[in-house]
Order: sequence, then structure tokens, then C-alpha cells
Amino acid sequence: MDIDELLGRLDLSTKIRLLTGADMWSLPPLPEIGLDRLVMSDGPIGVRGEQWSSADPSIALPSPTALAASWDVDLVRRAGRLLAQEARRKGVHVLLAPTLNLHRSPLGGRHFECFSEDPYLTGEIGAAYVEGVQEGGVGTTPKHFVANDFETDRFTVSVEVDDRTLREVYLRPFERVVRAGAWGVMTAYNSVNGTTMTEHAGLVHGVLKGEWGFDGFVVSDWTAVRSTEAAALGGTDVAMPGPFGPWGERLEAAVREGRVPESAVDDRVRRILRLAERVGALGGSAPDAGTPVDGVALAREVAERGFTLLTNDGLLPLADVRTLAVIGSAADEARVMGGGSAQVFPDRVVSPLAGLAGRAEVRYALGTDPRIRLSPLARPATAEFLDEAGGVLAEQPLVTAEARWLGQLPPGVDGERLKAVRLLASYTPEVSGDHQLSVVGMGAFTVTVNGESVFDGSVEAAGDDPAMSFLSPPEHRMRVPMTAGQAYELAVTHPTGAFGGMALVSFALGHAVPARDEEELLAEAVRVAAECDVAVVVVSTTPEVESEGFDRKDLRLPGRQDELVRAVAAANPRTVVVVNAGSPVEMPWAEEVAAVLLTWFPGQEAGAALA
Repeated sequence: MDIDELLGRLDLSTKIRLLTGADMWSLPPLPEIGLDRLVMSDGPIGVRGEQWSSADPSIALPSPTALAASWDVDLVRRAGRLLAQEARRKGVHVLLAPTLNLHRSPLGGRHFECFSEDPYLTGEIGAAYVEGVQEGGVGTTPKHFVANDFETDRFTVSVEVDDRTLREVYLRPFERVVRAGAWGVMTAYNSVNGTTMTEHAGLVHGVLKGEWGFDGFVVSDWTAVRSTEAAALGGTDVAMPGPFGPWGERLEAAVREGRVPESAVDDRVRRILRLAERVGALGGSAPDAGTPVDGVALAREVAERGFTLLTNDGLLPLADVRTLAVIGSAADEARVMGGGSAQVFPDRVVSPLAGLAGRAEVRYALGTDPRIRLSPLARPATAEFLDEAGGVLAEQPLVTAEARWLGQLPPGVDGERLKAVRLLASYTPEVSGDHQLSVVGMGAFTVTVNGESVFDGSVEAAGDDPAMSFLSPPEHRMRVPMTAGQAYELAVTHPTGAFGGMALVSFALGHAVPARDEEELLAEAVRVAAECDVAVVVVSTTPEVESEGFDRKDLRLPGRQDELVRAVAAANPRTVVVVNAGSPVEMPWAEEVAAVLLTWFPGQEAGAALA
């Protein structure tokens, strides 16, 4: 295909339109040259697609730290092919992954999404990931270029770094994935030595495109482009999202006035058209995705291969175990992935409790609950999209009680008429008492139980980071008396609409059974452990201490989990601790237990792999 010939058929306005998102997740189509929409999606461990919603579930692989802990490039390449398969199923051309930033400090809040503290291992695993995804005809965008290794002040900070460290540590993994043939790279929010990365001609033009000969496209992190001329001259090819922002008409004016050469625009358009040709979005059929991959089986295999045995006095693997005490909140509700850009919605999650129940007589005890927020109600739900009169424009089934749409509204929903979203779910409690409900999100909400209002008010967040409304939204709780065996109809209504054609909807209905006294829970765990042949304690981080958007204050397990481990180990010396965390945690009890197994964030097949 003659890309220069296609480029010659486009006027300046059309070319510039191609350099900015048409919406939250895509570049605009140009039917006159056979160019389809180019769709991008978050997805380091699964492909979410254009809706941040459980309406279209995704396979959820283990965290990238688990991928790297496998030390197996062939396995990672197979995981990449699965992600390409998922992307094709969801109409996605470009995966916004992998994350190549390094664990430069153990306190980094987003380390679960990165591979390693080591540049060599990160580069080798990242290259295999890129190769696997692109073998399936889907582009990758290794990110965040460069030195974006923490979350604190990530939008504004400047990383001051000497050239040798920059080359040998921060740039090395990116150089490796460019050699592997990456079709894209994403620039970071931060500055390096005083220049923001979306404007860094020295590193983007000079090193990435010049020294390394990178022929792919460079996309900004979302909202990272904040200037017209500087970013246009600095090497960024695509400013996301759109269509509003500092490019568009302002960039066209800068070109017409001679402040930005048209040749710079042409180079960017060539890179986009080259990408479109590679992913089958330019006048051709989609590339052959290869032999179908069993996603569930591969998710389990990756989890098994990534699990890391830290200590073992010979107890593992378990044999001739009749009774097994399984203890901890994460045993019943595993933390299978990190938050933010890494979040997807699988249609099944196998908890450690469920996985182990098939292998022995299992007795469960909560022990302690470190979670600060209530988890979304784990029941199928329905989202109704309402007009001004309360009429239903459309409805969509959901896997859990979470209503999230960032970008595209569901099919059939007219954004101009949308005035509210209502989330509906049914729940029949197994125990009587004061159950807790919560609404997690920002803005006005009405919560009803069997048609009666239990909350009608507004929930607001502290701070001024707009991304936190999705990454870490505020919570409001309610206590509702419920009777075991009685069905309750729950509803949350949130006034909202589409802004500039894009949806910005994010809220959830949380739930917890009646709370019990912490001392009583600890005593129960000790009693259950003493009565069983072996005790398995699952400890975990929580979204409040390990997620995108903030760094960790310390490496301690939250809540009273250390106390729980020590109490159980004292009651049963045959105690195994399963650490369910995406990155390092302190283990002051490591010498007091029989074995410690690190499972990272293990993906949807957590319990099956553990068993």
C-alpha cells in the first residue's frame, strides 16, 4: 500500500483531525482513503474495550509482576496472543500496554502493573509481551516513556536524572521492545530534566525515533498533551483523548502561520497510517489472529507459573490432609487485579476458598477484615439509562453491581437525552441483622431498598485530581436491617449525562454482611486453625494502599493481618501463608510459619491455580 499516495489525498484539516482522538478511545475514520476507526483500550492483564463496564466481561490474567516472576518468555508470548484474541473480539486495534516502568522504590503504588525492578528482566518480558500481542495483529504501546516510576505528583513532577542512569536503567527496557518491533509507544505525564515528555524532542525525536529507528506511533498518556506548538514539535504523534484539547484548530492555525512545519504533521500521519495498515484498519482485512487460545486455562497456567515459594519447611506440597482451615478476607474474596488502568471485569473469579474446597474438608474463618471500603455487591445487576421524564432509553445487564462507562455509552443510548443511570440488583441475605450498603462514586445519588429511600444526597471527594473519581472514588455507607431468606430489591439512581459525546459514569453499590467483633473473629480463626490438620492464611493488600493514582506510605499489610498470622501460627505450626499482593510487603512472621507462598494479584483463576 502506498502510504504517501494516501497522504497526498488529504488536506491539512483532515490530517490534523487524525492526530487527535475522535473520542475517549479512538481515532476518527477516513472513508475516503479506506481508513477505519482505530480503537485503543487499556489492558495490561485483560482487554477492557471501549466501555469501563462489566457488560462485556474480559479474561483477567495475573498481574505483570506475576508474569515477570515466571521468568518464561514463551509463556508471556502466549499470554500476549490471548490478549490479541480478546482485543479482536472487542473490536480493539491497539492495546495500551505493557507498562515498562521500573520498581525504583518499593513504595510505588502501581508496581503491580510493571514487571520488575530490573531493566534487563523488564525488557525481555516486555519484548515477549509485545511480540505475542502483535503476532495476533494488534498493536502495543509500551509505556510510560520515560521515568514514570511512581504516582506522587505524576502529572507535574520533573525527574532529574544523569545520562548514564537514564540510558542504563530507565531507557533500556524501551530500547529492547523497540528492537522487538513495537508498533507504538506511550509518553508519560512527567517531565525529565525539566521538559515534559510530550514535548521532549531530545528523547522522543532524538533517541526513540532517531537513534533507535522507531517507525511506530507515539501516543500521549490521556490528557498529557497540554501545549500546541511544543508538543507538535516535541515528537508526540497522537494527543488523546479528543476531540477537544490543545491541538485541532489551534494546531492547524500554527501550521498555517508557519510555527509548525506541515512536514511534521505529514510524518505523524504516515505513522498512523502505517499502524492502521499493520492492524488491518486501512483498506484490508484483519490480520490472521492464529489458533484460538483457551483463556481460562491460560489464566490458570500463568498464575501457577508466577506463584513464588518464599519459604517452606517441607510442608508443601500438601499431602494426606483431611481438614484444611482457610482464613482471611482475601481467601473468600481474592484480590485478583490492581485498580485503575489495569481493571477489567471477568465473568468468573475462583477464590482460594472455592479452589481449595475441592481438595479437602475446608473450614473457613474471616479472622480479620482489612478492607476500608465495601466491595461491590457480587450479584448480577442491570443498568437502566433514563431520560428526563424517567423513561428507560435502554438497559444493560452487568456481572456485578458496578456502573462504569468512560468514553462510549452502550449501544442505543442517546447521550443528548440521557439524564440519569439507575443500577438495579436483587439480594437475599443468608444472615439477619444490620447489613451495610454503600454507594461509591461522586455526585448526587438516591438509594432505595424495596422502593423505600435509605439515602438521598451528594457524595464528594477530597482533593482536586479528576482521575480519582475513577481510580479511588469516595464512599457513603448506610445500615439496613435485613432478614435472612427475604429478597430485597436494591436500586441506586445517579443523575448524569454525556459530555461532549463521551460518557463519564462511575459508581457502584457496595455491600457487607452484619459486622462482628474483631476479637471474636480472631478467636474464631485460632479455634478453627487448631482443629484442622493445616491452616492456610491468605493475607492481602487493599485498594486503599496499593493502586493507581497514589504511592504507598509503607510496606505493612493493612489492618490486623500480621496479628492474625501470628495467632494462627501459634495455634497450628502447620500454617501456610499465601501473600496476595502485587508488589512487596513486610512479613515479620516469616520465621514463625511453615511456608510462605507469594501469589501476586493472581487473576481470575486464583483459587484453581492455588489448589
